[in-house]
Amino acid sequence: MAQNLDSKVRAKVWLTPDQVDDLRSACYSTGADYLQQRNEAIIALMYDTGLRVGELVAVDVDMLREGNSALYLPTEIQKDYPNDNEPAPATLELASDVTRLLSSYLNSRWKDSPALFPSRSSDRITTQGVRDAISKVAEKAGVEPYLLNGTRGESGDVTPHALRHSVAYRMMNAEEGNTLYDVRNRLRHRSIQTTEQVYDHIIRV
Repeated sequence: MAQNLDSKVRAKVWLTPDQVDDLRSACYSTGADYLQQRNEAIIALMYDTGLRVGELVAVDVDMLREGNSALYLPTEIQKDYPNDNEPAPATLELASDVTRLLSSYLNSRWKDSPALFPSRSSDRITTQGVRDAISKVAEKAGVEPYLLNGTRGESGDVTPHALRHSVAYRMMNAEEGNTLYDVRNRLRHRSIQTTEQVYDHIIRV
């Protein structure tokens, strides 16, 4: 029974850094011109920070700090699964390329809204809007993500949560010096046990 529970919580879909680069590039040949940089910024921010999609859509411009090099997450927009405990506010340092992209995006975006990411019809994109944008870009890029069973998936398997899992893959396999505790802190898990259960199988040994 424990084994079945463990398999349910393990990350089932993830991408490599090269595949995420392909997603970002594909943004500029997908959809309306004025949405292309927004979509790259969405993917880049999620892949840098590990934000859940519900958190991403709640981010306001004024949560960016220090010249767009840090993102402040107040308690009220954070999701803390699987219980009702309130997580502490968090400040996430952003990668330099993400800082530059966000600055460029904010200087040229077509709609001035309090939300960081507006949509065509609203001042704030919805979670479904983010899923749809990522799905279209993944299809254009022809990305085949890695799956829990050792096979490769289809473009339709690329979701916002797959990007969150991809953060753990990058930190443990493509960067030097990170531990599971670093992954836990970046993804804001309540316990290291959660991080181990979800990601132990994607770490190269």
